[in-house]
Amino acid sequence: MTQDALELDPISLEIIANGLRSIADECFIALMRSAYSTNIKERKDHSIAILDKNGRLVVQAALTLPIHIGSMSGLMRCVLKKYGNDIAEGDIFVANDPHTAGGSHLPDINYAKPIFVDGEIVAFICNIAHHADVGGMVPGSMAGGMSEIYQEGLRIPVVKLFNRGELQTDIMDLMLLNVRAPEERRGDHNAQIASCNLGSRRFHEVVGVHGLANVLVAFDEIITRTGKRMLLAFAEIPDGTYHFEDFMDGDGIDTFDIPIRLALTVAGDTISFDFAGTSPQVGGNINTTMNAVQASVSYALIAVLDSDIPSNQGVLDVVEIKAEPGTILNSVFPAPVAARAHTCQRVIDVVLGALSQALPDKVIAAANGANTTAVFAGVDPRNNQPYVYLETLGGGMGARSSKDGKDGVQVHITNTSNLPVESIEQEYPLRVEEYGLIQDSGGAGKYRGGMGLRRVVTPVDHTCVFNGAGERFRYKPWGLFGGEAGGSGQFLIRDAEGERRLDDKPNAVTVGIETRIVVETPGAGGYGKPDQRAPEAVERDIQSGKFSAAYIERHFSLDKSER
Repeated sequence: MTQDALELDPISLEIIANGLRSIADECFIALMRSAYSTNIKERKDHSIAILDKNGRLVVQAALTLPIHIGSMSGLMRCVLKKYGNDIAEGDIFVANDPHTAGGSHLPDINYAKPIFVDGEIVAFICNIAHHADVGGMVPGSMAGGMSEIYQEGLRIPVVKLFNRGELQTDIMDLMLLNVRAPEERRGDHNAQIASCNLGSRRFHEVVGVHGLANVLVAFDEIITRTGKRMLLAFAEIPDGTYHFEDFMDGDGIDTFDIPIRLALTVAGDTISFDFAGTSPQVGGNINTTMNAVQASVSYALIAVLDSDIPSNQGVLDVVEIKAEPGTILNSVFPAPVAARAHTCQRVIDVVLGALSQALPDKVIAAANGANTTAVFAGVDPRNNQPYVYLETLGGGMGARSSKDGKDGVQVHITNTSNLPVESIEQEYPLRVEEYGLIQDSGGAGKYRGGMGLRRVVTPVDHTCVFNGAGERFRYKPWGLFGGEAGGSGQFLIRDAEGERRLDDKPNAVTVGIETRIVVETPGAGGYGKPDQRAPEAVERDIQSGKFSAAYIERHFSLDKSER
């Protein structure tokens, strides 16, 4: 019986699918536990996926970042195009470049290992990990002020790091020579390599139990059924065209009020996203590539329509996205893209804003809409070794039609955690003097928006450099259906001269021993009119200490509790 003639009963299909997902989940944990940097081992800024021999994404780890779905597919397109039939057992490919290797920004280094059974390629195991530094003009490779991809760090095309099982030491040496804290980077690379090898071994175990033919049929069925399920979900959206626009604060150089415009059209089981009218690509590094936009749109659809739909090629295949080359959403070489996650977050807000017109009960108000990035770098006085502490901090989640938004969390495509204070102070010569929620930062409404975070950091016994990148610092996270906007974010510096605001995307800020950096992230928008908020909810707000008396007075009548 040929593969095409094989059929799997639903139970067998589910067992194989769960086996594949368990491989991805185990590889995710293995990478996390063996990595050196806090960004991976603590914040879990990495992803795992299994793809078929044609580069179609089949399954992802449960904790995978949604933004990485497009990068993994992009990497595989480039691997297959460049190497074709020149792929051997024991090869491992590495790449990161957004313009030539399917990546979305340079700090996300992609690995792919082909899996062979009986001498034939049957699948790939892939992972992505965000490295705390990949070189470039500033530590952390993420600050504002970068105007071309060359300034953002080491560009890695698709290359064989392992050739038939043999490590190409010259390539590894080249990668490590061009980064800060190279031993930490080496540890993260080794963790990614080990995760690939583990995935290959586990895949062979699944094949040994179920048979290769059944596993390959399961690949096709998983993708096909996902696509059909997505098409059925589209039917929930009333036919029509829905428009929405929002604005990026600025590009970190000299361009502000950058529009992202969307016309979302639904006709039966077809859906298209047309971003005509969106800004041309800008000089700063908030540009993004189409694969990142594709991942953002797919995430938003799954979140709104059916959160149990798996994120794989089946979703990508049924969604049409139009964005002109040379725009901020489909940038072309040599556009800088390091801060592309900010733009992806805004794309999601725009999609949700459009869908709010069709499915008002299923969307949330604007979340913090950013990946507020803070980077501290210097030489650790404890061991005289260089360090780079990078973190993207969470903020408020938008209010829903039936619940308040969550406080101080990562939202949408990032799916990572905030770094614990204990980890920061143990790993780096830094002291966290304050870490908490920002009073009054959640937008008022029938259901309030989530609250932003404040973190105050100072170096210990040395001088360091601070870089950052923020969004929703000027354009506040909007509310829905009468809900108020959430609070905006900011970077501050405190020293002997007092406290003053830094640029929204600062770079190369010198931080002395008696200097503090204050990072404040945005809150989120509320849902529904504040005067509709339940009396007991207002009382909880008062008792929580999260809101000032002035906030309560401004948004809720004094006799609210007696209604």
